[in-house]
Amino acid sequence: MRLSRPRLPAAAVPVIAFLLLPVAAARAETAQSELFAVQDPRITESSGLAASALHADVYWTHNDSGDQPRIYAIGADGRTKATVTLAGVQARDWEAISTGKDDAGRPVLFVGDIGDNKAERSEVVVYRVAEPAELKDATVTPVKYRVRYQDGPRDAEALMADPRSGKLYIASKANQGAVYEQPAALSDSAVNTFTRVAAAPPVVTDGAFSPDGTRLILRGYFGATMYAAPGREIGTVSVPFQKQGESVTFTRDGRAVLFGSEGANSTVYRVALEGEAVPDMAAGRGAAGPQVVSPGPGSAPSAAPALPAPGGGDQDGDAGRPKQKAYGPGFLAVFGIVLTVYVVMQIRGRKKG
Repeated sequence: MRLSRPRLPAAAVPVIAFLLLPVAAARAETAQSELFAVQDPRITESSGLAASALHADVYWTHNDSGDQPRIYAIGADGRTKATVTLAGVQARDWEAISTGKDDAGRPVLFVGDIGDNKAERSEVVVYRVAEPAELKDATVTPVKYRVRYQDGPRDAEALMADPRSGKLYIASKANQGAVYEQPAALSDSAVNTFTRVAAAPPVVTDGAFSPDGTRLILRGYFGATMYAAPGREIGTVSVPFQKQGESVTFTRDGRAVLFGSEGANSTVYRVALEGEAVPDMAAGRGAAGPQVVSPGPGSAPSAAPALPAPGGGDQDGDAGRPKQKAYGPGFLAVFGIVLTVYVVMQIRGRKKG
């Protein structure tokens, strides 16, 4: 007996075509590979990721909440090389970590206790510790910066340090998010008010500047957007399918970005960058490396940061022209499930009829 092959509903055909085209585009634009899986059983909610400025193939991470106030140095094999505990502080809702430099130009790590799911914290905190020259377990006393937002409490998961100006930026996590900039100089004795300077994509879970400061990436659960100075959107970067995509950082050479996720034994993926998404220094476009300028009142002006356009406007002069989008596997998986359910319901409906 020959069974008839069920035909897809006509309405599903354009949807399939819509899904398949971005897949080809995404594969053409990026090369994705697994870099390592986190081996440390203590790390179950990796919520931030930063490539070390001092140690090749070493990446700093931390848990979201419920852990001790500590950060982990992870090697390219996924094993922990050092654990640094921050003395005298609480890990309330740690969401981000970023590499930067202090006023003397020495490498530091910024840890953002900036999570605020109910947007009710009157202040959040950013901690600064020196990046250790030697990877070994240690306990250090951090510098503490109290932070407020100009327009009230905000939930946030992205903390970025601009390597050219030395300034810190925070991107809020909301459907209509924003990027906030630190004041001219950070104070460890008074509250620091961060002011809104640009719009942000919806639901940002992390962000990072490139090592030369000419690119900024902001990621969400299913996609990422790349920006170039002065506030010009380049386009999207394909994000791998992850359990709960929470982190992103550039590699030390700037030629790729790394995406991390929460969960035990979570995998960190490497996505190679191409074309204009490659930072200027890595692509050979610029002359000198990053300009490290103290953010104090007497600092010389630095190059404009690679931020989203203020208010979400289109500053690259192509408003009204269609932009090619590269949808990540996470986005495609969600739509694939929706499409599958729709098709099954249509087939069952025909059988009943």
